[in-house]
Amino acid sequence: MSSQKRCKLIPAPRLITAVESPGPAVLIGGGGGIGWDMAEPPSLSGVALVKDNKLWKGVFAVSGIMSTLIVYGLLQEKLMRRPYGGKDYFEYSLFLVFCNRITTSAVSGAVLLGSKKVLDPVAPLKNYCWISISNIATTTCQYEALKYVSFPVQTLAKSAKMIPVMIWGSFIMQKKYHFQDYLITLMVTVGCFIFIFFPAAGDISPHNGKESTVWGVTLMIGYLGFDGFTSTFQDKLFKGYDMDIHNQIFYTTLCSCMLSFAGLILQGNLVKAIDFVFRHHDCFFDILLLSTVATASQFFISYTIRTFGALTFATIMTTRQLVSILLSCLFFAHPLGWLQFVGAVIVFGSLYAKTFLKKPSASQRPVDAASIPLTANSEQERR
Repeated sequence: MSSQKRCKLIPAPRLITAVESPGPAVLIGGGGGIGWDMAEPPSLSGVALVKDNKLWKGVFAVSGIMSTLIVYGLLQEKLMRRPYGGKDYFEYSLFLVFCNRITTSAVSGAVLLGSKKVLDPVAPLKNYCWISISNIATTTCQYEALKYVSFPVQTLAKSAKMIPVMIWGSFIMQKKYHFQDYLITLMVTVGCFIFIFFPAAGDISPHNGKESTVWGVTLMIGYLGFDGFTSTFQDKLFKGYDMDIHNQIFYTTLCSCMLSFAGLILQGNLVKAIDFVFRHHDCFFDILLLSTVATASQFFISYTIRTFGALTFATIMTTRQLVSILLSCLFFAHPLGWLQFVGAVIVFGSLYAKTFLKKPSASQRPVDAASIPLTANSEQERR
């Protein structure tokens, strides 16, 4: 055929242009001619359903963590810093840990049995024990710190949760972070330093008179380190094993029950704590409510880490901590100095700036459900 002669194309019976469909174009032949067909377009309603499902999961996680942990914070301040019967202070932190964990273990075990989920340990028992040990250390440091620093100081220090999460994430999960992450971490550290070391003059510890800042800060550093390890190692277990939330909670809290009970026996505080509770019935009801909301919070925390990741969980906790500080100052009359206001603005401003201005990197995004083995009974947790 001459190069000057035009090639005549026979019109295809079915010709679809790219304007008619957003899908990728595919060259096809049919009816003796050449035409363009379009691949099946994705369902817009399906995309909207996924986004809506993710939104409601976020609302569920945020509201659950906020409600349970705010009540939990107010109750722990009342238990550790307010006298019962006008003069007696409750001083048995490990007993609170034991009550919280035995309640959580019983509920999670009942859920596993009732839903016929896997009751056998999915991961090696030593992995559950690592989480259990760090969780006991976290909670004990948290309770003990209230004897030396005020609840607002303790709570703002928790806003630095992202610091150990990043450290443990780099070490355990081999995650990479950007310069902006380290800058925000530095700002949070500066804000916490100002808030903690420049307290209002009238904030007095009921156990030791004037606030014992150094010992209280030491306990809070222990809290942050152990807590960062706990959430990061939980994240690692969820990614590495076909593990249901309730399975992890059951075995972790079961180990915590045994360890905390052994600790009470060795300290000789089990009988003393029970005697205190029998003498002060209002303390019994406070511990009962504390254990209830602590149990609920464990499920919300594990659900959030499983669905959104450890760093997202840390960001959600920021708002809860801000609200807890305001409510504590309102209910328990904690004075705040102007430098503490400056420190709080630096801390929460930095954390909220990170939330609203930065898109998560690939190493910090929540893990896709496809990369986490799921059982048929946990399909509702798929994101």
